[in-house]
Amino acid sequence: MNRNKQTEFLGVIITIVILILLIFLSNVQVDKLSYLESVVNTVVTPVQRFFTDIKNKIQGNQAYFADMEALKAENEELKRTNSELETQLRELEVIKADNATLQEYMNLTQKYAEYQTIPAYVINKDVSNYSSNLIINVGTNDGVQTNMTVIADKGLVGHIISVTEKTAKVQVIIDAASTVSAKITTTDESIICKGTLENNQILRASYIPTGAELIQGDNVSTSGLGGIYPQGIHIGTIKEIITTSNIIDRYAIIEPAVDFSKVSNVLVVKNQ
Repeated sequence: MNRNKQTEFLGVIITIVILILLIFLSNVQVDKLSYLESVVNTVVTPVQRFFTDIKNKIQGNQAYFADMEALKAENEELKRTNSELETQLRELEVIKADNATLQEYMNLTQKYAEYQTIPAYVINKDVSNYSSNLIINVGTNDGVQTNMTVIADKGLVGHIISVTEKTAKVQVIIDAASTVSAKITTTDESIICKGTLENNQILRASYIPTGAELIQGDNVSTSGLGGIYPQGIHIGTIKEIITTSNIIDRYAIIEPAVDFSKVSNVLVVKNQ
């Protein structure tokens, strides 16, 4: 019975409090309510902004990571494409080089159509003042023999001094041990061209007939004498004429037509 009275009393108190609050709120001025709202906004808005920033950042990170994955995939695709293009470029360069080689061989063959020849290219060089040799990629399997003449687009290279089944060694005309029987094309005078120890870029022409009139710039070619080189293959041009007190000892400096440091494609002339 006492418990019920206490409950009824508590209910009356709560009702009175509610009524007082209603009366108070009904009498509060609008500007005071605005002030309360501003206070609430001052407290609540930063909190809302904080959580909004966190939300936006999370969403931004998700977009960032999504973009990163897309960029990684795109980068891998670009790498693959670049690798394919590099491979194609290398293949094109090889084809271009092969075509250039074939074109040079064709030009050489046409230029020296009077000879039966074997095309070859240089695979090793040893050009110094003491020894000047080339190794080419043809040998006995291709019909190459010793003493065969080797020529390039610009003129005479040398002759075969040794041969294996697949390779051959060429002694070039600037070698100090090389001797070429030659003639001056403008006068048909016979001379001997030899390599020198002092300079592997020139030839020395000696045994010049006393009555021969040499002119700087005259062309020199093989004479066909000596049993190795066919007649008429261009050797080079007279660069300088050295006179001495004894006309018998005069000599000329010959500039070879072939640049032996750069020669790559050659023809081996078959013995006829």
